[in-house]
Amino acid sequence: QVQLVESGGGLVQAGDSLRLSCAASGRTFSDQAMGWFRQAPGKEREFVAAISRSGSSTYYADSVKGRFTISRDNAKNTVDLQMNSLKPEDTAVYYCAATSRYNSGSLLVRVSRYEYWGQGTQVTVSS
Repeated sequence: QVQLVESGGGLVQAGDSLRLSCAASGRTFSDQAMGWFRQAPGKEREFVAAISRSGSSTYYADSVKGRFTISRDNAKNTVDLQMNSLKPEDTAVYYCAATSRYNSGSLLVRVSRYEYWGQGTQVTVSS
């Protein structure tokens, strides 16, 4: 089992920055590829970003490419999502997820590939 706890959400204005963090416990963190997903009201959960087990590879949704950066610290068992130039359409609940079974980009964009999920943190961007 892997337990994931997100933090760092909040209410910001368009153009602001926010940094989300996800703390993991349980199984060996470096054995997990990690992802961030989001879900807006009335919409399906969607991929935002993912990072490989070693941190050497990162993947982004087109909608956030160039604005968001995912990073991980395997010594601290954390994965962060730095969000810059936020837009109202970024408003959603953001979820951290972990998978031990997949480690490459095209396999990490799907919700179904992840075994463990956090409870989510709300990000609201006002215009």
